[in-house]
Amino acid sequence: MFERLREDIQSVFHRDPAARNAFEVLTCYPGMHAIWLHRLGNALWKRDFKWLARLVSNFGRWLTGIEIHPGATIGRRFFIDHGMGIVIGETAEIGDDVTLYQGVTLGGTSWNKGKRHPTLENGVVVGAGAKVLGPFTVGAGAKIGSNAVVTKAVPAGATAVGIPGRIIVKNSEDTELEVKRKAMAEKIGFDAYGVSGDMPDPVARAIGQMLDHLQAVDERLEGMCGALTKMGSDYCAKELPKLPEDDFAVETQAAQRDTQSH
Repeated sequence: MFERLREDIQSVFHRDPAARNAFEVLTCYPGMHAIWLHRLGNALWKRDFKWLARLVSNFGRWLTGIEIHPGATIGRRFFIDHGMGIVIGETAEIGDDVTLYQGVTLGGTSWNKGKRHPTLENGVVVGAGAKVLGPFTVGAGAKIGSNAVVTKAVPAGATAVGIPGRIIVKNSEDTELEVKRKAMAEKIGFDAYGVSGDMPDPVARAIGQMLDHLQAVDERLEGMCGALTKMGSDYCAKELPKLPEDDFAVETQAAQRDTQSH
């Protein structure tokens, strides 16, 4: 028991930079209190003391604002950050090293008995306010974005964002595209900090598409200039006018602040 307690406290230090010492975690972290009460309730549930298990669960809800059904299965080093408003259903299964933020619901979409809540494999992170609904699996290391509503399986290592949740899987083509966007952004004097294909921000997505278009136009112009040079023309020998950095300094800083606030 003490080994599990020590393990729980260490998991907080690994994932919450605000934690200062073990005594603070023991006394001031409602997420930890909810987990410890759930272990008691789950042990009673498995021994068929159903009413007593529900009573312990209800006390935990009253004390912490976190509702975990005593029938839910939870692995080791489970971390709930802030925690208020979290709901975990009866048939939910949670692996090791999973992290949930406030307002998360692991719920069902059916009133039928049997498996009706999600399974979170090892290392899953679920952002604040997200809703994961249904009897499917969220693969190991996957991430659910804040306020997302996910009703379908999420592959291991992927990210789900938006309403309804859409799956984003990083691949080599995405990485190559982001490199091109960054190069074009640097060329025209725009700081593309945080502009990536997996951002659900429509402004960031629009900027990314504009950078893709500019990249294509730039490549086409270079090809045309190359052809004209071979024909003996010096039309492309002129340098393009440089963009004054001062004009972009304020916009760049504003873009960084907006991105960081997301």
